[in-house]
Amino acid sequence: MPEPRPEVLDFLLTRRSRPAKTLGATPIPRDEVEILLTAAARTPDHGKLVPWRFIVMDQAQDRDALAVSARVHLQNSDLADDKIDKAVNSFGQGAVIVAVVASPKPGGKIPVWEQELSAGAVCLALVNAALATGHGANWLTGPLARDPEWLGPALGCTPGEFIAGFIHIGDEQIVPSDRDRPDLQEIVEWR
Repeated sequence: MPEPRPEVLDFLLTRRSRPAKTLGATPIPRDEVEILLTAAARTPDHGKLVPWRFIVMDQAQDRDALAVSARVHLQNSDLADDKIDKAVNSFGQGAVIVAVVASPKPGGKIPVWEQELSAGAVCLALVNAALATGHGANWLTGPLARDPEWLGPALGCTPGEFIAGFIHIGDEQIVPSDRDRPDLQEIVEWR
């Protein structure tokens, strides 16, 4: 039986993502980022397929180039200018952005939808690991996350891959107030 870890439960009961636009850009050492990725990679993965991978973006010039390519790509879409600006500006938020690439392996006994859920669980695990180490973190997607015409050239994603989340990590600049949480009376059914 596992040892009780009340401090972990307390963390989970009080965790709060930090808005990406409020994260600072103080560099995070690579070995520290690797610890966060190691924690996230412990996510349940039925069949040991590893149906996700990470793209770590910690260089400002690379993120600037992605922002430029995103703007060029999105200007040819039907998105409103404010939505384009929001997607493009997100590449400048935080010290590190980790793209969690959902990379399902079709044709096996583990259904693709379950592999995609595993990629989502990796996103939450990465956010929680960053928060647990004292960083601010946020999970974003946006219009580019499932756009294969941009994902292939910009991030090297292959057909069938998509971004489960862009995880922004940085130093906390503003402590957000807590937000309303679901009322268990409205969402729980006991049988």
